[in-house]
Amino acid sequence: MPGPRDLKSPVQGPRYSGATRRSALGLLLGTPLLSACAGVQQSLSQFSNPFSSSSPPPAQPAGPPQQGTTAGTGGVKVGLILPLSAAGNAGLAAQSMRNAAEMALAEFQNPNIQLLIKDDNGSPQGAQAGAQQAVDEGAEIILGPLFAQSVPAVAQVARTRNISVIAFSTDSSIAGRGVYLLSFLPESDVNRIIEYSASIGKRSVAVLVPDNAYGNVVEAAVKVAVPRRGGRIVAFEKYGADRATPARTVAQALGSADALFIADDGDAVVSVADAMTAAGANLRNIQLLGTGLWDSPRVYANSSLQGGLYAAPDPAGFRAFSGRYRTKYGAEPIRTATLAYDAVALVAALARTQGPTRFSSDVLTNASGFAGIDGLFRFRADGTNERGLAVMKVTTGGGVAVAGSPKSFGA
Repeated sequence: MPGPRDLKSPVQGPRYSGATRRSALGLLLGTPLLSACAGVQQSLSQFSNPFSSSSPPPAQPAGPPQQGTTAGTGGVKVGLILPLSAAGNAGLAAQSMRNAAEMALAEFQNPNIQLLIKDDNGSPQGAQAGAQQAVDEGAEIILGPLFAQSVPAVAQVARTRNISVIAFSTDSSIAGRGVYLLSFLPESDVNRIIEYSASIGKRSVAVLVPDNAYGNVVEAAVKVAVPRRGGRIVAFEKYGADRATPARTVAQALGSADALFIADDGDAVVSVADAMTAAGANLRNIQLLGTGLWDSPRVYANSSLQGGLYAAPDPAGFRAFSGRYRTKYGAEPIRTATLAYDAVALVAALARTQGPTRFSSDVLTNASGFAGIDGLFRFRADGTNERGLAVMKVTTGGGVAVAGSPKSFGA
């Protein structure tokens, strides 16, 4: 088993007692724990797929704010801000993330941290109030919030105390200036799948993306990633409700392409594939490429998408995490629960090993990164993150890895 020096990490890994604790945290050890996309059935559809390209549902009235609570008795105080009293799936998701955070604390041997858990009521105002309470109580770093619109309010409070924020949002535009995103960002998916496509000789890429915020992020990433890997984009189209017209345009260009990249979720990918077929494209004659959104039963069941490749965390780690979560709480975790687990495990490890600089930008942006439930990750100086992802192949039985997650980051 490789040791810390294999990742060139400045942090020595925590020690555990028993098999569960040895497997609980690969962070900083140089042996990443593997994870999954969304292999376990979820009841909270909005949050079960962390790569979702759809817009959030309309806001619902929240319940009364919950009083702050604590978990752990360590000397290093850490704020955790979640929408615990938010209505609908948001509140249920927050509870699952809180459970995961407390599970991380329980599985870490003698953690020297205390979580200051604050309910933001699903609003920026609540998030700002929770952050203020946490820093007033001595928090040295803040984990959360979950929603992008609440992150600037928390960041404003944190900057007055010169402390960092590790938020769970997927909106890269809010990262930076001490705000780091521990989430699943589309850019990592795009970079990994385009890198792999080029490595197997597929460098002429046609691209179809949705005309929404997710599609805009993917567009920016793919237009950088393809030429960086020596490739070219032979056709690029966005689609809204009308998929037929963009599909016809791309279908006409497939003669000069050897890969077709469709970045959307399961239902939409199937619809786009049907539109491409109706436009005369034979999808069996081209390498299909996708993102982590492809981890969907609809994709696996579609005959036109068989053999397609997509980038995602390896499934093993989330399965193991889910098993431990079910044993502890008697329920399934939402997919994003691992973010809260990894965040707490990270700060516990840093609190143990890094002394007064434990949550500084230099420590958080260590280029070798860290390993958690969802594999390798590292924070960039701009606050975004990079993940080490596997490449999965679409089969009728689900996603099958054709290229494993990296064991370390390159320069």
